[in-house]
Amino acid sequence: MAEPAVTADRLASLTSWHADWKGLRVAVLGLADTGFSVADTLTELGADVLVVSEGASEEYAKLVPVIGARLHLGALDPVPAELTDFAPDVVIASPGFPPAHPVIRWVRERGIALWGDIELAWRVRDKVVRPDGSPAEWVLITGTNGKTTTTRLAATMLKEGGLRAAPCGNIGVPILDAVRDPAGFDVLVVELSSHQLWYLGLSALEGQPVPWASVCLNLADDHLEWHGSFDAYRDAKAIVYRNTRVACVYNKADEATMRMVEDADVVDGARAIGFDLGVPGPSDLGVVDGIVVDRAFLEDRRTSALELTTIADLAARDLAAPHVVANILAAAALARSLGTEPAAIRDALRGFRLDPHRIEIVARAGGITWVDDSKATNPHATASSLAAFPGAIWVVGGLLKGVDITDLVRTRGAQSKAAIVIGTDRTAVLEAFRRHAPAVPVFEVDDAQTEDVMARVVELAAQVAGEGDVVLLAPAAASFDQFRSYGDRGEKFAQAVRAWIERGTRDEHDDASSGTD
Repeated sequence: MAEPAVTADRLASLTSWHADWKGLRVAVLGLADTGFSVADTLTELGADVLVVSEGASEEYAKLVPVIGARLHLGALDPVPAELTDFAPDVVIASPGFPPAHPVIRWVRERGIALWGDIELAWRVRDKVVRPDGSPAEWVLITGTNGKTTTTRLAATMLKEGGLRAAPCGNIGVPILDAVRDPAGFDVLVVELSSHQLWYLGLSALEGQPVPWASVCLNLADDHLEWHGSFDAYRDAKAIVYRNTRVACVYNKADEATMRMVEDADVVDGARAIGFDLGVPGPSDLGVVDGIVVDRAFLEDRRTSALELTTIADLAARDLAAPHVVANILAAAALARSLGTEPAAIRDALRGFRLDPHRIEIVARAGGITWVDDSKATNPHATASSLAAFPGAIWVVGGLLKGVDITDLVRTRGAQSKAAIVIGTDRTAVLEAFRRHAPAVPVFEVDDAQTEDVMARVVELAAQVAGEGDVVLLAPAAASFDQFRSYGDRGEKFAQAVRAWIERGTRDEHDDASSGTD
């Protein structure tokens, strides 16, 4: 194994696109969108790059040598000789690599610098600058649920207010693609997963982002198999507030986020800005008599408030579910911190639509409303869905990811008209209903019906549902046991609903055609 030649001083100097990256040996772990964006950036900088991954798409596997990097595809346990012989100066891991992964353990045991893509993006953020010569401001968004919606909302509001804003990060657009976009931006609105934040927690001072504003929307059990414990998950989420310069936005209804702000090491002068669905105090955003208001970003915030929108306007656009309103308040706080006017926020909301599979109304037919919230992959998200549709026929189950569903069933599930249980971890869900909601009728769709699971779900739901009922797909679990993704799960549900409606329409037509005068 070759000896790493890089010095600590050289690593500390790598804080600009224009620094000396040439010849730096960097191993990139993972070859999906994030890994490729990292490799592409590093080869452009002149680094010596080895990409190591268990698998990759054919497209990316072909592109790696084209951009001038080397590639090792294969098992990573034990650590492959290609990596040890390469003797990397820095390892940059895709966020899917957990702390307990053999390669991550190997890197940390040897004291090799370990970064994530967010740290690299911060170090090279000055590739494209604004007219005044400064790089784009960063706004950081995390939380157990609502990250993507809030990221899209904040970016939309900022754009409506006249700023060039790019949603990026965990939302699906690699942040390094945004940093290198030749058009340049005023603001990067960065969605961060707990995995990405864990890697930022390892950063040396020069690699730590210094955001304009930041928010943790909420905190609940999730990804415990990745982090190893809830405390580790919480600590990773809290990193979002570190070094914030202007606004630390937190959820007043979630005490954990307030404690994060209280404990955060921020830049002097940064303000704590709260939001919830209640009447706001000074320095907060909230709701007064059906009006969404800002009492944080105005001169006379002790005795007045600025109207941003109304609940009635949001309801007309299917944006009035309580958890969606909370996301709107958080996004508005971030946008207002950057000077976006209330009128621009109103205009942004008028054209905004939620992404698919987020409390999406699939159909209304036969007096039944069918709702796809397949993105509700954990109990916290599902609790919000059930609160928005009390008394729904609840489609629940999948891979629970080590999370206990008992409290959700006891507090929200007990109000359901019925439950239809799917997925690998059905036993835990069924037991929770048996113990904590025995009055709720429960129907089980077993694994033998995987190919047609949603057709069976819809058939059962239609038998139970009556006039005015809601059938809600909000699984509180991951989808990979039976589906390619939460999107595939939601689409299969929607297809089954449409097929059921079409059959009903056809049957009605056949009945009418068979009648006599």
